[in-house]
Amino acid sequence: MNLAEIVEGLNLKIFTRRTELARTISGGYVSDLLSDVMAHGQKDHLWITLQVHPNIVAVAVLKELAAIVLVNGRQPAPETIEQAEQKRVPLVGTSLSAFELVGRLYGLGIKG
Repeated sequence: MNLAEIVEGLNLKIFTRRTELARTISGGYVSDLLSDVMAHGQKDHLWITLQVHPNIVAVAVLKELAAIVLVNGRQPAPETIEQAEQKRVPLVGTSLSAFELVGRLYGLGIKG
């Protein structure tokens, strides 16, 4: 399954322009601790978080994550969007809680 299918299927909001949505998603990880994601995040995974500051983009680039998904209706800081666009990291969001989003992703076949 690719990111475009997930965005459409779950009605996710896209915060970044020039976002590549054709990337295949191989799994996902949920955490709000940057150090935890640096230790356990995997290439081509979705990262589900409520963090909105620019450091999330640096972690996504470091771990080669497929996209960052903000939950609970969180809005990224303007500088976070700018960083994500510069680094070409898709930044999307939802009003769903992390728990509900992960359940829906699991139902779509995305595993941890």
